[in-house]
Amino acid sequence: MIMKKTWMVSATAGVLAAALLCGCGAPAATAGSGGSQAGGQSVEGQSSEGQSAAQPAAQNTQGAAGQAGGKKAAEGTAITFWHSMGGVNGEALDYLVSQFNEKNELGIKVEAQYQGEYDDAINKLKSAQIGNMGADLVQIYDIGTRFMIDSGWVIPMQELIDGDGWDKSVIEPNIAAYYTVDEKLYSMPFNSSTPLLYYNKDMFEKAGISKVPESLGEIADAADALVQKGGAGEPISLGIYGWFFEQFTCKQGLSYVNNGNGRQGAATAVEFDQNGAAVNTLTVWKDLYDKGYAPIVGRGGDSGLADFSSGKSAMTLGSTASLKQILEDVNGKFEVGTAYFPKVNPEDKGGVSIGGASLWALNNEDEAKKAATWEFVKYLVSPESQAYWNAQTGYFPVTTAAHEEPVFKENLEKYPQFGTAIDQLHDSTPESAGALISVFPEARQVVETEIENMLNNHISPQDTATNMAKQINKAIEEYNLLNE
Repeated sequence: MIMKKTWMVSATAGVLAAALLCGCGAPAATAGSGGSQAGGQSVEGQSSEGQSAAQPAAQNTQGAAGQAGGKKAAEGTAITFWHSMGGVNGEALDYLVSQFNEKNELGIKVEAQYQGEYDDAINKLKSAQIGNMGADLVQIYDIGTRFMIDSGWVIPMQELIDGDGWDKSVIEPNIAAYYTVDEKLYSMPFNSSTPLLYYNKDMFEKAGISKVPESLGEIADAADALVQKGGAGEPISLGIYGWFFEQFTCKQGLSYVNNGNGRQGAATAVEFDQNGAAVNTLTVWKDLYDKGYAPIVGRGGDSGLADFSSGKSAMTLGSTASLKQILEDVNGKFEVGTAYFPKVNPEDKGGVSIGGASLWALNNEDEAKKAATWEFVKYLVSPESQAYWNAQTGYFPVTTAAHEEPVFKENLEKYPQFGTAIDQLHDSTPESAGALISVFPEARQVVETEIENMLNNHISPQDTATNMAKQINKAIEEYNLLNE
């Protein structure tokens, strides 16, 4: 039975609705989050039969769903899929859906419905009737994970996986780790990204810099040469983005919140103000700003991309899913290099956490729909589908087998910069999975506001960290009180 937490829904609606970010670790306009046209490519190159080598055919989704009759129960079932992929990403997703509808042998029909950006989708879900939520499968951004687990609305993917005997090990372990709590995979990763350092190779060569900065301090060390010799108008266009702050915490190997970063139990308070993570990050960030190396370019993950693509800044931070858009915008004016997301301190040993979104099966107490949903999910994460999805959007393939697909290899050869993203993902560990917080959308806004205040109003890093902690802790406390 569904846990009917209507009281929680109403209490948290304001928190989540307040988020202005897409919050997926990738900015809305450039990284495929909610209405994104993220550097993706249009669905093109189709043969007269409507399919090219880069486009997967829907597979025979063999194997029982393992639930109440399994595969047999899914025959002839219609399901509804809510998603937040717009633009070329939406075109690619619509193609996958159409292929599944046309070629699956069970007669399953999927109706894909675009719900707007991620915040729109989760808020619409909250307003629906429990037990009749309007959707059977929904795409939810990474920072909605804790909320979805708490809601009681979902069928954990682990239940469907175990019922079918499906091999979960095919999922990239560092991607699966984010959506795993107590060894249970709650949702299926689908569109995943990590942040990269993008740099202008031509400027670096002119400046005589052969080593790409690996830390924020090394960015400062290279700044004067990039301006004086490399011709940069600004060394780095660093967007004020909550996701970047979280990544700097991960790179330090430190926790954002308590209780195992919200994974051993519901977080009750942030830890970044106590373990040094925030002050370390903010001190170096403020130093870059004070020296004129990282001027304010705006809030959000895409705010620094325009300066970089125009040739004004020598470096920027951005999602891996922004790569193709950056290359398109640069249009050969200079050579784009990619490197790992920078450390805060040279000795940091942590990795990066993923962004993006995952697929959640909703419990409408309908066994046929549950079985059909699982068949569709398996298709979306098949090697063929994921290789196609990667080639069209720039998101990671979430399954390792996709790397063996010809279309993936061809795409990597065409865009070798993407190899950096793959290497960085594999060099990170599950311990860098990142935090789970029920009020993450609000927390990100707090972080961005306070960083902006620090830079504009000469507030100290320590006071900034304290201000962040007070506001986020209050939001966490209020949420937890309502959900005891």
